[in-house]
Amino acid sequence: MLRTYNCGTLNINNVSEKVILSGWVQKTRDLGGMTFVDLRDRYGITQLAFSMDVNTDLCTDARKIGREFVIQAEGVVIERTSKNKNIPTGEIEIEVSGLTILNASKTPPFTIEDETDGGDEIRMKYRYLDIRRNPIKENLMLRAKVSTETRNFLNAEGFIEVETPYLIKSTPEGARDFVVPSRMNEKQFYALPQSPQTFKQLLMVAGIDKYYQIVKCFRDEDLRADRQPEFTQIDCEMSFIEQEDVLNMFEGLTRHLLKEVKGIKLTEFPRITYDDAMALYGSDKPDIRFDMAIVEINAECKGKDFGMFDNSEAVLGINAKGCANYTRKQLDKLINFVKTPQVGATGLIYCKYKEDGTSKSSVDNFFDEDARKAWAAKAGCEDGDLLLIMSGGLDKTRKALGTLRLHLAEELGLRNPEVFAPLWVLDFPLLEWDVDTERYHAMHHPFTSPKPDDIAKLDTNPAAVRANAYDLVMNGNEIGGGSIRIHDKALQQLMFKHLGFTDKEAKEQFGFLMEAFEYGAPPHGGVAFGFDRLCAIMGGQESIRDFIAFPKNNSGRDVMIDSPSDVDEEQLNELNIKLI
Repeated sequence: MLRTYNCGTLNINNVSEKVILSGWVQKTRDLGGMTFVDLRDRYGITQLAFSMDVNTDLCTDARKIGREFVIQAEGVVIERTSKNKNIPTGEIEIEVSGLTILNASKTPPFTIEDETDGGDEIRMKYRYLDIRRNPIKENLMLRAKVSTETRNFLNAEGFIEVETPYLIKSTPEGARDFVVPSRMNEKQFYALPQSPQTFKQLLMVAGIDKYYQIVKCFRDEDLRADRQPEFTQIDCEMSFIEQEDVLNMFEGLTRHLLKEVKGIKLTEFPRITYDDAMALYGSDKPDIRFDMAIVEINAECKGKDFGMFDNSEAVLGINAKGCANYTRKQLDKLINFVKTPQVGATGLIYCKYKEDGTSKSSVDNFFDEDARKAWAAKAGCEDGDLLLIMSGGLDKTRKALGTLRLHLAEELGLRNPEVFAPLWVLDFPLLEWDVDTERYHAMHHPFTSPKPDDIAKLDTNPAAVRANAYDLVMNGNEIGGGSIRIHDKALQQLMFKHLGFTDKEAKEQFGFLMEAFEYGAPPHGGVAFGFDRLCAIMGGQESIRDFIAFPKNNSGRDVMIDSPSDVDEEQLNELNIKLI
């Protein structure tokens, strides 16, 4: 063994022991007669002490080693005279009697410290160095623990872990596929799976009534902080269940993960319909760590000869508690924010309810004190509060106000990453109209079952049909989603018809599934958690990138290995591919 202890293990109880440590040099300090080296591995840091009085040659050698050199040190544990209470090994140091340089290192392109001087691109290029830093290392350790505890919970509940194929059939529904050419099947292609959806349904037909998989999935879509072209899901499916069974099971998983990984016991797990979520929060993934719900104030605002309100479908507001002291400069910043492309609003009306009981709005020429009191009564405003109002089309105004709500909460420090507020969103629309293709698309996927009471509406009012679907939201992020699936061939054919598939197209793309339904498919349903996003939220962050060992950048490139890259002409010829 090149070490007898890890660098984060030794303490005052080990004084006088002879030990061997190996690791990377964090920093060196030359104090004349003494040289100190901080030696680091993934477990922690231990200080090495070299004395000119004890061994001049050894101390001289220590002064020649640089940051990130890999070394082995042999010596005796002694008590430090100047203790460091910030690290577990801070009461001791190693009086070194032997030093071996295992490998030298170039000067790193950024400092390997918690607060580094490296930007995103340089850290991704040298990701193997970035992972040495505590924040990234700890994120990956949290990820490993979430994975372990997920398996512990699901195994204990009788689920079977089954691997499904990575080389599958391409389908046009959903996001773009990554396609893989087949050398042995000329001019034909595999696709990398966006989800194991059809395979897990086939496993239910096969009698594997509780399935799970922590699985890599792929989508060729535009990227952002919480998206990667390859990502990981906790994919689950169950047979002989109803929606309530699925919700209860995966509430249990969520509670287990937060308790075992974060030491947090969830007390509430509320539920809300999609329609209520959009009406109250302007989002189907609301952050409920704070209130600030949207209120409709049409009756209180219209009919006052104020065109902006009178000509609008909806007048909506949010109550920013305790913000009546906002300055004109702060309010102007909010107005400018709602005019940005990400919000797309034309303006913002405000009303301050002052501590002295009076009120002042940006439209006082049209609305008197009595009118402003009526707003306050509807929105629950008290002295010291600030009412922010938008108007326009109902859906657009809800979404704009929902975005402002999150922005304001961020400014006010209401989105505490150490607080976890889960929420089930239920009763989604089954279908959504696409103006470009002029047809309905499945809001989740084409295998989602409609609510039994709404099946008859598929022919008469498709937009009103509710899906037997559910999303799990945490702190304003969707961390999981699923549905009760269609298990009946006739209903699945009807669904394909309403999605614009011809019988031939449905058979070509999903004939294998339709045939399986003829051999005794049980009622079934499931859920898939976005594993990367779940880890990021549990780690108190919005971006998933630092919870993935080797992520892609916003262009979908791995700048460390320079991928994607060209392939040689011979390989293309074998695949019968010609570049234009």
